Amino acid sequence: MATKKKTSTSSSSMRPDWSLLPEELLPIISKNLEDEEDCFNVIHARSVSRLWRSTFTFPSCLLRPSYSLPTFDETTLENKDLCTLEKVPLFLFRVRPPPAASPFEYFLGGIGRDKSKGHIELPSPLQCSVKMEIQRSDPTLMKMVDCQILPLCHQYRLIGWEPKDYRGVAFLPLNKDGEFIVILNYTNILLVLTSAEMKWKRLEGVPEALCSDLVTFRGRFYAAFLTKHIFLIDPYSLEVTLLLPSPQKSLNYLVASGNDELFLVEVSVPPYDVLDFSRFICIVSRLDEKAGKWVEISDLGDRVLFIGHLGNVCCSAKELPDGCGVTGNSILFTNEPTFAYKYGVPTGNAEDDLNCWRASRKNSVRIITRSPVVALQIEC
Repeated sequence: MATKKKTSTSSSSMRPDWSLLPEELLPIISKNLEDEEDCFNVIHARSVSRLWRSTFTFPSCLLRPSYSLPTFDETTLENKDLCTLEKVPLFLFRVRPPPAASPFEYFLGGIGRDKSKGHIELPSPLQCSVKMEIQRSDPTLMKMVDCQILPLCHQYRLIGWEPKDYRGVAFLPLNKDGEFIVILNYTNILLVLTSAEMKWKRLEGVPEALCSDLVTFRGRFYAAFLTKHIFLIDPYSLEVTLLLPSPQKSLNYLVASGNDELFLVEVSVPPYDVLDFSRFICIVSRLDEKAGKWVEISDLGDRVLFIGHLGNVCCSAKELPDGCGVTGNSILFTNEPTFAYKYGVPTGNAEDDLNCWRASRKNSVRIITRSPVVALQIEC
């Protein structure tokens, strides 16, 4: 026993103390980290010591730009008080590989520099962690160094105001002078506000119906309605263009893969008494921007589409290790427990059309919690 203890002590003493590096090396390290896409390497470097913290600039991609907007009277649309529109970066966290035959845990949500629920906590210069609250348990700190972190996209949220029947907001900058435009998904109408006027008004040219999805892609707005219509909205002229062909199903989702692709996922819900996500049937289309139309596809490549709570996001499965329970060309719904959706899943029924996405019945997905972040467990 004494020998083992000595070995452990010796091993511990051999761990490098990065804070002892010569100070003149820090600018070189800082320059190399600036060239990397992984902003969390900078976060970890800032956690070495107070000197390192003062040397390495906090990553701009984790900052939360905010804008002051007027609220409105819900009867007259006249300006009332003020609220804040905040830009929140979304990330997918994967906890380090668990023991064999154990589920893989994922956390999907927004993070930032503040100390509110579900966001980065920095109680000391030596800690980099995320505050988690799972199934009404006491909040705990999960060390970021123990996670694989994949950046996804940004989401805009209203702070200090949530009008009745509010369903989301979309934001686009108009120029380098700081001018911008905001569209609010509100009741059965869309409201638009520009920084030049700072007054909410109704967007014309779209149906007076429930807007199921509102996203931005390559500098333009896209709105999907339960009327089975999808419109492109120009942020400068506010001209509205109908995209064809229209969706076949009223339940549809828009998912942007960065600035590369915009996908439409149409969902057919079989007539059952209880809503069962595992019985959904999906059709996926890709936007042909030049032709201004949707083209049905059967292959998403290495992409994984996450659809549901906290919005719809896309992730590259290439960045996830083999055997982690998530593979490319799949769809995951984050509202209810289900399975990953794959194209052409056999059903055992010769009459079923296989030219669609169905639950694969492999690697069941368990939703642990939806707030403040989405927590998933995937059985391998």
